[in-house]
Amino acid sequence: MIKKLFVANRGEIALRIIRGCKELEIPVVIGYSEGDRYSLPVFLADERICIGPANPKESYLNIPSIISSIEITGADAVHPGYGFLSENIQFVEICNATRIIFVGPTAENLRMMGDKSLAKKIAQKAKVPVIPGYEENNLKKALSHAQKIGFPIMIKASAGGGGRGMRKVYTIEEFEKMWYTCQEEAKISFGEGSLYIEKFIERPRHIEIQVLCDNKGNIYVFPERDCSIQRRHQKLIEESPSPFVDDRLRKKLQKYAKRIVKYIKYRNAGTIEFLVDQDKNPYFIEMNTRIQVEHPVTECVTGIDLVKSQIKIADNSKLDFSQKDIKINYYSIECRINAEDPENNFMPSPGKIKKLVLPSGPGIRVDSHIYEGYYVPPYYDSLIAKIISYGKTRQEAIERMKRALEEIVINGIKTTVPLYKKIISHPIFLSGRYYVGFVDKIVSEGEQKEVVKW
Repeated sequence: MIKKLFVANRGEIALRIIRGCKELEIPVVIGYSEGDRYSLPVFLADERICIGPANPKESYLNIPSIISSIEITGADAVHPGYGFLSENIQFVEICNATRIIFVGPTAENLRMMGDKSLAKKIAQKAKVPVIPGYEENNLKKALSHAQKIGFPIMIKASAGGGGRGMRKVYTIEEFEKMWYTCQEEAKISFGEGSLYIEKFIERPRHIEIQVLCDNKGNIYVFPERDCSIQRRHQKLIEESPSPFVDDRLRKKLQKYAKRIVKYIKYRNAGTIEFLVDQDKNPYFIEMNTRIQVEHPVTECVTGIDLVKSQIKIADNSKLDFSQKDIKINYYSIECRINAEDPENNFMPSPGKIKKLVLPSGPGIRVDSHIYEGYYVPPYYDSLIAKIISYGKTRQEAIERMKRALEEIVINGIKTTVPLYKKIISHPIFLSGRYYVGFVDKIVSEGEQKEVVKW
């Protein structure tokens, strides 16, 4: 049994884990950086310990500091949240060697799914379709395959994520230049410059399937989340169930997700991500081997607590639900609120929050670590809150989200709330006919031009 859990993260996900531990009656300690000394998770944890300076490399990514902090505080388990060390193989192996329970997948799971090229090969072995492409990190051979596949194609970083090390290429002439650009970007972002290519799918949907896998071989698959509302490959809005997915496609996606996790003997929470073309043909693109930012959407739809389930699986406890209990009970939408200025090329906007009013009322959930007087530090990701709405119909979830976006007040810094008001009322979003790249178009080309297209 887990006796004390160490949270190796910050912000809203750290607070989310702390709340899960409180409900499970597990004492919880948080490791915080000097930049997060006055954050809400630090106030609400049972214990707290400083793990280093504000710079993430010296704190949240500092494995020796975190391991020693776990040992000093007497914790016997660690939850990494998302980002930072959540998918770090070395960290998991050290936890295993020092008998610290890692709340997440095995090191071997991370090894198989962490490299996107290898993950695609595994998906193919599991008889799951992938986008046509070429996985070897060889410029000349990749260009040759690109000509066979047909342009446009995407160049992607093998160890990538978040849109970094990724470029769309339309012609042979620009291929080599973009290849080197992606390579340099990948080296800076991930410390590794391997690339691969794949066919670019016009106006796809980005659909993902949440899974939970326990230590007894049970696999639980959840209704899909639609993550197609993105800006520069960064997710902005997620909803479940998807207005694009019918029962037949849902069953196919869940079947494919189950094949992959069964093939790799996966453990704990994970998400299988697909691109789906306009003819509803799904293609596996990657697996996220951690809890997702957008997990509250699934929790609101099904009523199942994913974070507590993660901890129970790591604790080798029995989950209190079965696959037949996983149903679509509600429609849910999540908006990620970032401390950024949409009118100034989305520049980060750190600073003191002078006034804060968070939305509430029927069908509204807010996951956030901020409070009035809190200083948003400049050292980390700009996510400061997630607004989640849910209702019996998609329309009700949308109307509740509109209300929530009108209620929220964050003065002192710039936020992306104005952008969400624009998207959530846009005719294409309301129709459910949006796609990956839709937001980039309305931001760069203007709303009217995009509406006329449809």
